Amino acid sequence: MATMAHRGKNKLVKRLTAQVKSKTLAENILKKRNLFTELSEGFEALASERAKDRAAKKSGKSPKAYKYNPKTNTATLKGK
Repeated sequence: MATMAHRGKNKLVKRLTAQVKSKTLAENILKKRNLFTELSEGFEALASERAKDRAAKKSGKSPKAYKYNPKTNTATLKGK
C-alpha cells in the first residue's frame, strides 16, 4: 500500500494526501475533523490527546490521569 511509507510522527497529512491525491483536500478533511490547525504544534500532540481521550472514555477516568506512549499510540494510567 502506498500510504504505508508515510507512517510515524508528523506524517498524517502526507499519508492522507497520498490517499486522496490532493494536499489541499487532505488538510480540509483534517480541519473539518478538528485534527489540524495552522498553528498546531504538530500531530503528535493531537495523537496524544486522542489516545488519552479514548482511554478515559473507556475507563470513565479523566484524560489527565493518563500518560501517552508515542511508540504504541496508547495511553496508560500515570503511576503504573
